[in-house]
Amino acid sequence: MTPFRERNPVIIGAVGLGVIAAMLLLAFNIESLPFLAGRKHAAALSEAGGLKSGDDVRIAGVKVGKVTSVDLERRHVKVEFRVDKDTTLGSKTSAAVRIKTILGQKFLALDPAGGGELSRQIPLSRTTPAYDVVDAFSDLAVNTERTDTQQLATALDTVADTFRDSPEEVRAAVDGLGRLSRTIASRDAQLRTLLEHANGVTGVLSARNAEIVKLLGDGDLLLQELRKRRADIHTLLVNTATLADQLTGLVRDNREAIRPALQNLKNVLAVLQANQANLDRGIELLAPFVRVFANTIGNGRWFDTYIHNLVPVPGGPGSAT
Repeated sequence: MTPFRERNPVIIGAVGLGVIAAMLLLAFNIESLPFLAGRKHAAALSEAGGLKSGDDVRIAGVKVGKVTSVDLERRHVKVEFRVDKDTTLGSKTSAAVRIKTILGQKFLALDPAGGGELSRQIPLSRTTPAYDVVDAFSDLAVNTERTDTQQLATALDTVADTFRDSPEEVRAAVDGLGRLSRTIASRDAQLRTLLEHANGVTGVLSARNAEIVKLLGDGDLLLQELRKRRADIHTLLVNTATLADQLTGLVRDNREAIRPALQNLKNVLAVLQANQANLDRGIELLAPFVRVFANTIGNGRWFDTYIHNLVPVPGGPGSAT
C-alpha cells in the first residue's frame, strides 16, 4: 500500500475540497434531512390571517415546529408545516391561527385529537383563522351603531318597574341595570366617537406595523450599545465629578488671588467701555493707512513707493528739447 505522503497531492486536495463542500452543503440543508427535520403536514385555512413562512407551530404554548410555506390553493389557503419527530398528532387534530405578540405576529396552534397518526391535510372544518384586533374594533363599532340605545334603556326600565315589588336584592340589581342603561343611552354619541377613534388608532397601528417593529428593533440596538458602553459612561461621569471637585478646590484655595484679578479686569472693561467711541473713531481713521501700507509692502520683500519730482518728467518743463 502506497504511503499517504507519497500519494499525488492534487488528488488529495481535490478529495479534501469535495469533502468540505459536501459537509457545508449538509450543514446548510440539515433541516431538510428526513431523520432530523421531523414530519411534514398541511392544513387548509379560509384565510392566512397574517401567518407566514417561518412562524412558530405550537401545542399548548410549546413550540414544536415551524411553518414552511403559505400558498393559495384554489379557494382556500394551504399551510404546510413541520413538527418535531417525537410530536404525535392524532387523526382528528385541529389547527388555529393565534396572535403571538401585540404587534400582530401570528403562530399556528395545534390541538392533537383522535387516535392514530395525522396522515391527511387538516380540513377547513377543523381549522380557525385569526381574529385580528382591528377587525374586533371594527365589528364592535358596527354592532354599537346598530344598537338602539333608547329602546334598550326603555326595556331595562320596564324590567326594573316589573321587579319593583321583588326582594331588596333583586330590586337593587335591576335598579342598577336601569341606571346603567340610562347612562349608556345618555353617552351614546361619546361612546360612538370613542369607538370610531379606537378603530382609527388600531388601523394606523396595523398599517404601521413594520415601522413599529423596526422602531422597537432600533431601540433594542440602542439599549444594547448603551449596555456595552456602560463602563465607559460610568468612568466619564466619575472623572467629571472628580474634575468638578478639583476645580472647586482650586477656586476655593486661590480665591484671594483671583478676586483682585477679577476686580482689575472689571476696571479695565469699564475704561474700555467709557472710551468705546474713541476706539471706534481710531479704528475708522486707521483703515486708510492700513490699506495704503498694505499696498506699499504687498509686492514682495521691498517697499513699493514713489517720490514726486525727484527727476524731471520727460517732455515737461526744463527738459532738453
